[in-house]
Amino acid sequence: MNTNYKIGEVAKMFGIHQDTLRNWEREGLVVPDRIGSRGDRVYTQKHIDFIINKKLAKAVSELGDNSNSDLMDLNQLKTFLWKSADILRGSINSADYAKYIFGLLFYKRMSDVWQEEYEKALEDFHDEEIAKAEYNHRFQIPEDAKWEVIEKTASDIGSKLNKIFEKITNANSPKLDKIFDDLDFANSDRFPNEILQNIINHFSKHKFGENYYSSDILGDAYEYLIQQFAADSGKKGGEFYSPREVERVIMHILKPHPKDHILDPTVGSAGFLLEAYQYLRNKEGKQKASSLYLYGQEKNLSTFAIAKINMFLHGLDGADIRRGDTLADPQFITPAGTLKKFDIVVANFPYSIKEYPYQKFKNDRFGRCVGYDAPPPKNADYAFILHIIKSLNENGRAGIVIPHGVLFRSGSEGKIREQIIKNDLIEAIISLPQKLFFGVSIPVAVLILNKNKPAERIDKIIIVNADKEYEEGKKQNRLRNADIEKISQTVANFQPVEKYAEVVTAEQIAKNDYNLNISRYVDNSDHREEIDVNEVLTEIMQITKERDHAENIVKKHLGEIGYL
Repeated sequence: MNTNYKIGEVAKMFGIHQDTLRNWEREGLVVPDRIGSRGDRVYTQKHIDFIINKKLAKAVSELGDNSNSDLMDLNQLKTFLWKSADILRGSINSADYAKYIFGLLFYKRMSDVWQEEYEKALEDFHDEEIAKAEYNHRFQIPEDAKWEVIEKTASDIGSKLNKIFEKITNANSPKLDKIFDDLDFANSDRFPNEILQNIINHFSKHKFGENYYSSDILGDAYEYLIQQFAADSGKKGGEFYSPREVERVIMHILKPHPKDHILDPTVGSAGFLLEAYQYLRNKEGKQKASSLYLYGQEKNLSTFAIAKINMFLHGLDGADIRRGDTLADPQFITPAGTLKKFDIVVANFPYSIKEYPYQKFKNDRFGRCVGYDAPPPKNADYAFILHIIKSLNENGRAGIVIPHGVLFRSGSEGKIREQIIKNDLIEAIISLPQKLFFGVSIPVAVLILNKNKPAERIDKIIIVNADKEYEEGKKQNRLRNADIEKISQTVANFQPVEKYAEVVTAEQIAKNDYNLNISRYVDNSDHREEIDVNEVLTEIMQITKERDHAENIVKKHLGEIGYL
């Protein structure tokens, strides 16, 4: 009988983490044998017997209980991370402290992962230099920038944090460029030393390495944080967060394929890109989903950092997220100086911006207005739409969340809408319920574009009026899975559904002066028969008269036979 065990076998035997065994070894509690030229750890029966001894259980408690039983499940992890917000709440506005929480969480994750990678490499190669080598680490954490350094700092914590973030950025440039640029912990009025000590201590309670939380688990928890901060921030939360249900509707319609190049030019927290990944992963597995090429651009520095961290925590290091104003300075350019073309473009752009670089956009070198009228100088909605059209390849598809005004406003917007319809780019329009977005009570619509429509859909658009099917909430409504499925399946079937969807032709739309107001084509209101009160009263009077006449006849006959 083999009485030699590897570290993983012992960990599994007792339901503890391998790091727990390593901690015991450092403390001198359980020291495994070393065998072979590499000095691999080997546990024997005497080690197993010792672990079973109750004295070790006490030692586990003294070490802080790093066993797997202490690992948080997803709900516990969400709660733990949200509690970090309570520490900062009151010190700074809720709309601002999100970026600080996200930055600290990402720092803790990187530091813990680096330590895990170091210990594994050291165990494999028994060489300090190799264990610290860059090629053994996903992120580089300088010795004086590890989490344990800030954990042991007692004074001037804010300035120390700033310096640590600068060191980490420089050690990982260009990978982490600009991610921490909008963080400044050195303001003692905003971040008293005690507050920072509390939040550092809070994060220090648990390890956040890969051995404890996979990218899927930690990524989901991070997404939860984003949603909570968006809800907490009210209207401002809508600037960086789109409801995942709306993004899911669009992805279920667009159906990303392996190796698709997908762009979100107003990427926010990168929810659309994650939804594309999740859609393909659920359908074809993680390997195929990992083949997607994900791109995003974001103007706001804090939101850009949220998106980048979101990608990293989900393990999507290859996602190309860039900072900049998409209308003024698009970042995805070919070597020839033209806009890069994509298989899919998705966006929930900021609605009806009044101040945007109108003149520059109108005459820009990318030709985004070629073939179209220029959008109005005080509303950027169609500027974003024209940018998206120009960014699609010959088979490109797009899903865009829009305010309803895009569908019916006149002037130059009406002319652009007419040109888009004549170019047969619109495949579907979906009206969504109101109050789906944080801080936005108005209903919105989804515009689906397709530059290579199937033959049977040429010069046709399916219009879906889904604004009455949702789950009502106190502050925010949401789409249910059944609602999402019905919308996507209706678009896929491309057939009329009574009081829900209609397939209209370009000719019909032209007769309506290219107005795409949903109610013109799909009326889902409850029609009730109109009542003419005077006519009803006349009928009642006639019935009463006939009743009185009948009663008189009955009385007459009863009198004749002696009953009255």
